[in-house]
Amino acid sequence: MRHIIIGDIHGRDAWQQINIRNYDKIVFIGDYVDSHEKSDFAILENFKKIISLKKRHPEKVVLLLGNHDVQYLHFPQHQITGFRPTMQPELTALFNKNRHLFQMAYQRGNDIFTHAGITNSWYNEFLRLPILEDIREGNDNIADLINKVENTTQRYLLYATSIYRGGYSNGSFLWADYKETSVDMLNGYHQVAGHTQVPDIHSIVYSNKSVTYIDVLHNQTKFHELDI
Repeated sequence: MRHIIIGDIHGRDAWQQINIRNYDKIVFIGDYVDSHEKSDFAILENFKKIISLKKRHPEKVVLLLGNHDVQYLHFPQHQITGFRPTMQPELTALFNKNRHLFQMAYQRGNDIFTHAGITNSWYNEFLRLPILEDIREGNDNIADLINKVENTTQRYLLYATSIYRGGYSNGSFLWADYKETSVDMLNGYHQVAGHTQVPDIHSIVYSNKSVTYIDVLHNQTKFHELDI
């Protein structure tokens, strides 16, 4: 399947240049809102267009959540730098009304897409969550488990903030920093992540694992493509 993966949006509309007919999957890596440059109106209108795209192509478009998104989805929890009080009521309502359109992780085979990337340290802690014994089914992959845990009261570990981002623990796939994922990327999987700004799309590759970093829209209009 031909994929195109779109890095952190933050109100930017460069994604509209993509001809979606050329792809089997269009994956947004999250962080649709909050911006140092865009107005409230521009952010909101752009976000509504992304939601509309998903509704028109529900099987083709994948909308992942980023750390800037969940602070509105789960308001007043998880507030971070960049939070816009003026937008909170409308964004919270919009996220919750369309919650079924979003997910935390997407996986195809051993390729995993999350907002910030998964480390071995965080994943080992995740596997110890008691709730997994109740919700795990035989064919569940890593993304399935993450998406299921988000809908339980034990979702707290999904929001763990990296020590490199002001937290006190291993960063979750919403908060992992480049400094973590580049040295402790999940064994046996190939990942695509945003969250940490990089000057150009690039990959760190080992024999059985890799991470491709795609948060470049602050610097250039470029998207990541792959066939999997």
